[in-house]
Formats: sequence, structure tokens, C-alpha cells
Amino acid sequence: MRNDLSGNIRRVSYVLISLIIVLFLHISYIQVIESNFLISHPLNRRSVEYEKKNARGAVLDRNGEKLAYSEKDDSNGYRRVYPYGAIMAHLIGYNSIKLGKNGIESSYNGYLSGLSNPDRGLGPVSQLFVNNQAYDVTLTIDASLQSAAYKALGNNRGAIVVIEPRSGAVLAMVSKPSFDPNNIEKNWDDISNSIVSPLLNRATNGLYPPGSIIKPMIAEAALAEKVVSLKETINCRGTLKIGPDYVLSENNNKAHGVVDLSKAIAVSCNVTFGSLALELGSSRIARTFDRYGFNKSNSREFNESASRLPDFAKLGDGDLAQVGIGQGSLLVTPFRMAMLASTFANSGTTMKPHIISRIARTDGNVIQNHVPEEWLKPLDKKSSDIITDMLVDVVESGTGISAQIKNITVAGKTGTAENPHGASHAWFIGFAPADNPEVAIAVIVENGGSGGGVAAPIARQVLLQALR
Repeated sequence: MRNDLSGNIRRVSYVLISLIIVLFLHISYIQVIESNFLISHPLNRRSVEYEKKNARGAVLDRNGEKLAYSEKDDSNGYRRVYPYGAIMAHLIGYNSIKLGKNGIESSYNGYLSGLSNPDRGLGPVSQLFVNNQAYDVTLTIDASLQSAAYKALGNNRGAIVVIEPRSGAVLAMVSKPSFDPNNIEKNWDDISNSIVSPLLNRATNGLYPPGSIIKPMIAEAALAEKVVSLKETINCRGTLKIGPDYVLSENNNKAHGVVDLSKAIAVSCNVTFGSLALELGSSRIARTFDRYGFNKSNSREFNESASRLPDFAKLGDGDLAQVGIGQGSLLVTPFRMAMLASTFANSGTTMKPHIISRIARTDGNVIQNHVPEEWLKPLDKKSSDIITDMLVDVVESGTGISAQIKNITVAGKTGTAENPHGASHAWFIGFAPADNPEVAIAVIVENGGSGGGVAAPIARQVLLQALR
């Protein structure tokens, strides 16, 4: 009886000790691993109360220009100020006690508020060392270029993305319509209920058929898979009959006559690229989209909507030809197409895109500097140079002549993407200078019609500012 009692006591002791160890490990995990996440979480009331009495760090552009900062208000607390208003709204977001946080204000809240700190894992002891000093967050954005891109879009709905090809740094990201974050609480009902969706960041979350701006990628795939050569020609009669009851047509059924691959891109020949898509077949086209990263997430900084790719294995010939000209069920973001242009500009290498340049204490002590990182290598330099030459022809003598800049060689591709819900979307992607690219760009104008007539001139304005 005594032995049973001793054994039971021993077993209960083991269980209690095990529970204490589990509890200790759980508390340690929360205190050390999860502490910064929990303390900076927008639903944490303590952090909300803290922010009423303490200034947040500033958000700066690449040249130190203030994009967001805190100043004292009448209640002896602090209010957030956004000097660029609607121009930067989708990037910076907003910081509101009533509505919460959005954009950089949300994703980097821990640093901007000063609540994220490596020493916080020490628990109460950390209070001896941590003074909750806020951090300034410096972006890769160029405020003057952002402003020029915003102005260039005019009253159109659409988006512009500008990337530095060699580093992946985002220099500008504009979406219209926009909103003024300085008055977000006052105007929330009008903004949130607007039929033009000003809260939507069209650059990263707008999904559109790419139209003809996908053709350079299809051309590269056709050359890589040896289904076509640079010397081969095709006779475009204005239509391509596919199967017994489907016809792929050129705009206005215009026949381009005998064209090689370079000429086909310059005049944006649907017959050529519909034919190439059929010759490539569904599996090779699927591999091409995979090779260029269309089914991969690139960075959590942007919260980009995933591309909508068709189920290639189930596509009929007509649908496959539509993919070859950027139509059908294929949907992409303007940000993704800027990355495609950047890939060709950077000799076939896709750098991981980023928008945060550095994070530093307000006293100047830098705690994080971004280092450029290679993301994908979908093609080699030789192939990239071939595509670049074709894109130069587009601007010099093809559909993109409105993007020409005096004394600077521009490479680009226009697109007029059919839209089942209204007028076609106008696209342009490209980069400049073509022989030593400094910037790559994507422009979309919703329901704008002609890519060459509408999007290309807008791209020209922005490239002029970027290359000053």
C-alpha cells in the first residue's frame, strides 16, 4: 500500500514538473519570440494608448524627404501628417485610432511606434535599457518621380510602377483614383463607398489582362524552345483560323503581310503570337510563366495579388492562342509587368523587388540596411539582348513611337487589352536607356483604349523625369 502511494506521488510530481516546464517554455516563447508582434499589434490597447502620447518615427523618401511624420496636436497628443496627401496614399497608408492602420504605417508599425526592439525579449529587465525610441523608415521611393508619375496619369484610373532594374528598388508606385490620408476619418464614408474604389492599390492589387505586353515573353520562349528562329517569317493575312469554329483576328482585321519575329513585335501581330502559342503548346507555355515567376510570391512588402493563370492543361487551342496575345483568363498586376520589363533590362536577371531602404533610430543609429538580392534568372544575357533589340524597334518604328525621347534610346512594348466590362485597357512596359538601363516602367490606363496612343506618352513623361 505504501509502495503504491509513493509511486503515485512520484508520478504526480513528474506530471506537475512537466507542466511547469511546458508553461515556462510557452511564456518564454511569448516573451522572446512573439513579444514585438504582440506589443505592436493594432488590437493591443496598450499600444494605442502609448501612441497618443508618443511621436511615431518618420517615413522618408530616398533623399530624406518627409512622406509622413508626427506633430503635436491641440490635445497635447500627436497627429500624423502626410505632406504628399493622395500622391503617396497607397504606399504610406494611414494611421488612425478609429480606423486602424494601412500600408507602411501598418506593416512597419512596430518600428515607427518604437515598440519593436530586440531587447524587449528580456522582459521587465528591458525597461532598464529600452526607452521606446521610435525608428524612421526610409523608402526607395523618389518623391519627385512619384509626384511626376501621379501628375502624368491625369484624371485617368490606372497605375504606374517604376523599378531600378539592377537593384530591384521601387522608385515610384502610383495608383489612381487615390485618397487623402490626412482626412481619412472625416471622409471615410465617401471613400469606402466610392464606386471608383480609391482604396484599391491598382499597382499591386489590380488584376488586368496584359494584352500585347506579354508578347516579348512569348517571343523569348519560342526562341528558347526553337519553335521559331530570327530569320523565319510568317504571312499575316489579318486572321488566324483555329479549329472549325474559331478565328483569331488582328485589330480591325488588318493584315501585316510577311513579318519576321522582330517585325511581329514591332507591329504587335496577333496572328504571329497566336501561332507561336499553339506551336509551343500548353506545357511549354506553363513552364514559361513559371520560369518568369508569375506563380511565385516576390515579397511580403507589397502584399501583391497573385497572378491569375489559366489551367494550361485544360486549355483548348483557341484559349491557348488567346494566352499568346495576353488575353483570355490571364490576369496580372501592373507591378508584375514592371518586373518583367525590369528582367529584360537587367540582362535576364530579376532582382527581388523592395521598397524599404533602411530603418534607423531617430538619432541616426541605423539598425537595418537593405542589400540587393537576386530573385530569378529566367533567361540569359544573349536572349535578353535579342528581346531588347526587338523592344527598341517597337519604340523607334512600331506601335510605341510616342515613347521616344530625344537622344535616349527607349525599349518598350505597347498593349491594348480587351476588357469584357468596357473599353480596352491601355498598357506600356519598357526601360531606358536601352543600352544601359537605369529604370524600368509599367503603365496601365483603365479603359484607356490604345496603348500606343495613351499609355506610351504617359510612360515618356515619367521616364523623362526619372532620367534627369
